[in-house]
Amino acid sequence: MGANLQITEKLENYIKDFSFKLNPIQQEIIDYNKTLGEIKRMQIDPSQCYFLHLIIKVANIKNVLEIGTFTGLSALTISLALPNDGKLIALDKNEETNKIAIDFFKKAKQDHKIQTIIKPAMHSFEELKNEKFDMIFIDADKMNYKSYYENSLQLIKKSGLIIIDNVLWHGEVIDEKNNDKFTENMREFNNFVSEDKRVEQIIFPLGDGMTVCRVL
Repeated sequence: MGANLQITEKLENYIKDFSFKLNPIQQEIIDYNKTLGEIKRMQIDPSQCYFLHLIIKVANIKNVLEIGTFTGLSALTISLALPNDGKLIALDKNEETNKIAIDFFKKAKQDHKIQTIIKPAMHSFEELKNEKFDMIFIDADKMNYKSYYENSLQLIKKSGLIIIDNVLWHGEVIDEKNNDKFTENMREFNNFVSEDKRVEQIIFPLGDGMTVCRVL
């Protein structure tokens, strides 16, 4: 039986050399985030950029909601993959990082596809109640994941995709000795989604782990 490879930096570079190339502005965001110290961990991994690009193209996604934007890498990745008439609504409460993200969107000439809403996501769901999305990407504060997920189920189209980042939580979800509130919360969330009959779901070991749910 085959086993998953350990992805070293050298192997990661090899994969990049033989994969679809990132947009220069995506790479610019990655380089900028490297200057931010510890909070750079809030960025998605480049492997997740490739995955999001492919799944949007294959599934003919046109209308997307993002919960958690940071400096804009995931949002820009999604927008670049969307058709010209596609739309992304990006929710984030941080004004400072939103300004940075918007500058990158403009530089990549994608700002016409992206609407940013700067307030806590929980305050935006009521405003969006008449919207229906093909895909929702959740990558925000982890303690609210279940609430984001439940609200997403009200906004997603049938057979739409809900994608959730950080579900492996740095590998801590399998460490029985780790009982901090964030790890416990992620374990409980993963268990909840795995038992949810409203969706079928798969965890992909990309970045910090991504759950992809297809709404039944």
